[in-house]
Amino acid sequence: MILNFLYIDPGTGSMLFSILIGALATVYFLARALWLKLKFLFTGKKGTADNVAHKYVIYNEDKRYWNVFKPVLDAFENHQTEVAYFTSYKEDPVFKCNYKFVSPQYIGEGNTAFAKLNLLSADVLVATTPGLNVYQWKRSKNVKHYAHLEHSVGDATMYRMFGLDYFDSVLVTGMYKEADVRYLEEHRNISKKEIVSVGCTYLDVYKERIEKIPAEENHKFTVLLSPSWGPSAILSRYGEKLLDPLLATGWNVIVRPHPQSKISEKEMLDRLTAKYSDKTNLIWDYESDNIYSMKKADIMISDFSGIIYDYTFLCDKPVMYVNGDMDLRMYDAWYVPGQKPWQVNAVKKFGIELNESQFANIKEVIENASDSKELADLRHAAKNEAWEHIGTAGENVYKFMTEKGN
Repeated sequence: MILNFLYIDPGTGSMLFSILIGALATVYFLARALWLKLKFLFTGKKGTADNVAHKYVIYNEDKRYWNVFKPVLDAFENHQTEVAYFTSYKEDPVFKCNYKFVSPQYIGEGNTAFAKLNLLSADVLVATTPGLNVYQWKRSKNVKHYAHLEHSVGDATMYRMFGLDYFDSVLVTGMYKEADVRYLEEHRNISKKEIVSVGCTYLDVYKERIEKIPAEENHKFTVLLSPSWGPSAILSRYGEKLLDPLLATGWNVIVRPHPQSKISEKEMLDRLTAKYSDKTNLIWDYESDNIYSMKKADIMISDFSGIIYDYTFLCDKPVMYVNGDMDLRMYDAWYVPGQKPWQVNAVKKFGIELNESQFANIKEVIENASDSKELADLRHAAKNEAWEHIGTAGENVYKFMTEKGN
């Protein structure tokens, strides 16, 4: 009887554990920040990340975002305007670029980086990192303006809860995102942010690069399987049920797992890799750039992964999607009533739904997947809505930062 009373279901236990960890982390970083301030006070040093007051700062948290920031850094270099570039990636390509006006600095990873950012002095700071003033990353009283630069054409509400709440501005890829952000501001009673459409920096980079990749000689029909990660994603949910009939077609099949799968679903990937080790028409793609696989593919199969839009907007080829039930409860989108997020609805318009019951006849299904003018028009409409200012995003971010700094 007592044991039944004390029982906590796994979901509730996980939530309580997360709350406990978050509370402990908050206490730790508050204590750490206080210690650093006292240290600077008694040593007579100015309380900033590197004892320097910067005008413009860009922070890159991971190697995946180099292509997001490169067009912005190029714009600063072209205009001969100095900018500090803080990175948490030791092998960041910036160190090989020989910029004259970009000052790169490795500031460590995770907690070490946040400890420095929390004491930063700058007029304008731009980052792709969400969650400002929520957990470890706190607003510095010496930073005048925090801007979030989007690294996806998907919804601005598809961040974890409160991801954008405490930024001063959000630099979006398309203005369709404004309505949901304004709704959250109003119902959370938080300050209004500037929302500025600048375009998509990394898609500008990929567009230029993918156009230079030569067509494959002796091309064989190729299917690109690009899942998201987690229990609702197609690779973890269906695995062999989808891969077996796909490989039986004799076509080339490229599987590009989500980067997080290598961390959170390693056992599943190891099992599938071992099972299909003798399949010569199967390629596992773990490269940082997705454009080479996208260039080769004649069709993509995905779920709710953002790569759907990279492929659709850059390659203009048909997409098939498996309708997974994405759990939105951990995202800001959960708090916006009405329809599901734009990126969920858009793919249902220009994509071709693939049901589990069709897996056994996957070859016939794909061969009959027509790329009609109607689907092409819907792809183009989604692209126009979500990817504005094509080719000029880096320049637009530079313009925003310098105008804000002045």
